[in-house]
Amino acid sequence: MAIDPVELTKRLVNIESTTYHEGPAGHFLHEYLASQRYDVERMAVEQPDRASTPGAGTGERFNVYAAMAGITPDVVLSTHMDTVPPFFGCSEDDEFLYGRGTCDAKGIIAAQVAAADRLRESGVKVGLLFVVGEERDSAGAAVANGSPKGSKFLINGEPTDNRLALASKGALRVELRAKGRMAHSAYPELGESAIDKLVEALHDVLAMPLPVEPEIGPSTLNIGLIEGGRAPNVIADRAEAHILVRLVGPSDETKAAIAETVGDRADVDFSLDLPFVRMRKVGNLPTMIAKFTTDIPKLTAWGEPFLLGPGSILCAHTPQEKLAKRELLEAVDLYVDLATNLVRNS
Repeated sequence: MAIDPVELTKRLVNIESTTYHEGPAGHFLHEYLASQRYDVERMAVEQPDRASTPGAGTGERFNVYAAMAGITPDVVLSTHMDTVPPFFGCSEDDEFLYGRGTCDAKGIIAAQVAAADRLRESGVKVGLLFVVGEERDSAGAAVANGSPKGSKFLINGEPTDNRLALASKGALRVELRAKGRMAHSAYPELGESAIDKLVEALHDVLAMPLPVEPEIGPSTLNIGLIEGGRAPNVIADRAEAHILVRLVGPSDETKAAIAETVGDRADVDFSLDLPFVRMRKVGNLPTMIAKFTTDIPKLTAWGEPFLLGPGSILCAHTPQEKLAKRELLEAVDLYVDLATNLVRNS
């Protein structure tokens, strides 16, 4: 019986699997894929330290890899099981599925499972890889990269409106931590404000020119988190900010510029560095440039990468996340066609 990607999406969306809490989704996929005659493997992924990682869980985390017994795949379809918070379940109307993960990326999981079913029936050696942690640090992809399965091609799934990505921006996460000395705020000369140092450093970082790639566009920078201080009447002895830079080239130039700009006003830590990636055009597929980052930079051992998936990145991570049923079904055909094209012309 053919797999219904709409029904499979609904089942997946109704399983809560925010980052660090992916275990239930992994168990479901393991059992589901085993029932579809695949050999299924779990790749354990460690939980981060709860003291230093807000939201970290205590449950089991693992990637799921599936292929037919004894098969070395030529092509692997891959995406992630985790979602951003908050969780909300699936609803639908005639045109759309709604809910957390519909387009990012549980609808993509369903489309890839349905496509793999058709591919193996046509004789294509195909594998499926579903990882954890993409929304935070690509921890699952990093683990998977240590156990590649010999595939020539990796088709990664993210919401690209069913267009083939020719490039995806990299990601540089920067953490600034300023130190000061507490004092009574009526006597600021007796203290040293960490917040003042941090604000001044951030002001200068925002004014920095960032690299531009003519065919891709500019790097962008977002200050996403700021915290610090003790109370309004206390000179702050600590303050920190977290920044995310979307890269359009190597990170070295941007890292050096940030470190020089901040100077001795704060300690600078680069906690994530995922490179900018270029990919090639195939056939007559419509194309796009992904301004976001994917697991592809961490899956270098899984073959030449391609990026394609149903849904719009503009509604991902929002309360209005949705996926058109028509687009979901179209994605199944696109995955089948792309994988077949790659394998037959390799």
